[in-house]
Amino acid sequence: MYAVIVSGGKQYRVVEGDVLKVEKIVADQGATVNLDRVLMVADGDAIKVGTPYLAGGNVTATVKSHGRGEKIKIVKMRRRKHYRKRTGHRQSYTELQITGIAG
Repeated sequence: MYAVIVSGGKQYRVVEGDVLKVEKIVADQGATVNLDRVLMVADGDAIKVGTPYLAGGNVTATVKSHGRGEKIKIVKMRRRKHYRKRTGHRQSYTELQITGIAG
């Protein structure tokens, strides 16, 4: 059984027991989170698809940790204009472990 969920503007295909990194969710470590934006649930040949979200679809997950990703370097440059600019970015994330799929 698997589900397709939306979190942070991205879609994820999840199976019970999966560990995934999503955009930061405000929740304490060890807390249970309900992800109710479910697009699809499949159990063998039985497939349910929402329009756009599945009514009654729910995925529960436990917050394992919070963190920050790798640093991304951003370089801007205009040739022949004596302009160079460097900056960086580290995206915050929440690590979730999927504990249940309903729908």
